[in-house]
Amino acid sequence: MNSEEEFFDAETGLESDDSCEVSFKDALLFDSKQVTEGRQENGVWERRKSLPAQMISRNNFSVWSILKKCIGMELSKIAMPVEFNEPLSFLQRISEYMEHTHLIHKACSLSDSVDRMQVVAAFAVSAVASQWERTGKPFNPLLGETYELIREDEGYRWISEQVSHHPPVSAFHAQSLKQEFEFHGSIYPKLKFWGKSVEAEPKGTMVLDLLKHKEAYTWTNPMCCVHNIILGKLWIEQYGTVEIINHSTGDKCVLNFKPCGMFGKDLHKVEGYIQDKSKKKRRVIYGKWTECMYSVDPKIYDTYKKSDKRTAGDSRGLKQDNSCEGEEADEMPDVQETVTVIPGSALLWRITPRPAYSAQIYNFTSFAVTLNELEPGMEKLLAPTDCRLRPDIRAMENGDIELASAEKERLEEKQRAARRERSEEEETWSTRWFQLGVNPHTGAEDWLYTGGYFDRNYSDCPNIY
Repeated sequence: MNSEEEFFDAETGLESDDSCEVSFKDALLFDSKQVTEGRQENGVWERRKSLPAQMISRNNFSVWSILKKCIGMELSKIAMPVEFNEPLSFLQRISEYMEHTHLIHKACSLSDSVDRMQVVAAFAVSAVASQWERTGKPFNPLLGETYELIREDEGYRWISEQVSHHPPVSAFHAQSLKQEFEFHGSIYPKLKFWGKSVEAEPKGTMVLDLLKHKEAYTWTNPMCCVHNIILGKLWIEQYGTVEIINHSTGDKCVLNFKPCGMFGKDLHKVEGYIQDKSKKKRRVIYGKWTECMYSVDPKIYDTYKKSDKRTAGDSRGLKQDNSCEGEEADEMPDVQETVTVIPGSALLWRITPRPAYSAQIYNFTSFAVTLNELEPGMEKLLAPTDCRLRPDIRAMENGDIELASAEKERLEEKQRAARRERSEEEETWSTRWFQLGVNPHTGAEDWLYTGGYFDRNYSDCPNIY
């Protein structure tokens, strides 16, 4: 089989806050009989609180026997065992950007462009927060696979499609049910194994249109690294510079997701600033992507930093490596996960507490738990290409690892056979809901939603399962 045959595989706002403590006292205890199925109550469907089965064990196979041949390679070209996965498709995983949609609604309601930029910046950070401790790999989407998500209570609907296989590209489009915003983009994840760590580069541009204000914001997500793939406790860090641009006003927000450094002083920290079109700093943004984000006046920030002797000199001489390659040690730094709040700061966003039993269900958030749920009657409405209908993901969610593995292999072979057949007949794949075009804000090539998915005409959808 040649390489081309390989399968790619807390209420938030602008209020002042002096604390960023997260409490789990109200979380439910794990009880699969009580919380794994949604239920109807007073005519309203209540979404499930957990998964049908606990996380499968990863102790019965050798990670090193598989990965030792992959050092320096792009992992999307390697067929990985199902034990590496979590029971979600990558299309479902990226829909987790919408967990904190209330931030978009908040931005829509604000009259000042700098205030809106603050909240958009918080949304950009919140979009990666669900990755905290999520060390399982999502299933690679099949070519033509789709995922829809409708949340009337949050006022939006989402559609995504796997539009390319070589390279793997996932396109998505979310729109407000009240025509307040659109959020869209395409992602080409590149994953590389460096011996002890896996580095993920989420290539692709996020676009948020605030329709009422006629504003368009663009940014790219930071790099992600999963440490201790072979031995030790798995842990994740995000690092890199994220620039959010308001193409209508010229405002810009620059966020620095800091690498943890030699002693872990900056683990999970995010710091940055907002500047207007004249390059004047208007607000400083700070916090942790695993906890919360604040903003403060630049003068207050500078004064506080100068008077904070604990900060002065701490970072001198520290080596900070922005790459997973060549590390001497991968031990997770022992740091206290709290954010020191500067007096006069405004809270922009605080992470939603996870269920107390999250570690038993792949470290899923309460939002992630609901993504693969099939509500009554949903199968009749979904496109036949929807992730919820994938038998391998469903089997893994139910704890049947042997069936999940067998179905994964069957789907991989079916996809390879379909690709060979198209090649022999000199046919090209046609996407269904997105087409390749030009991003009007960046001028770069991008996948754009063509509309029509929610008309529910799926007669020409491919048979991929």
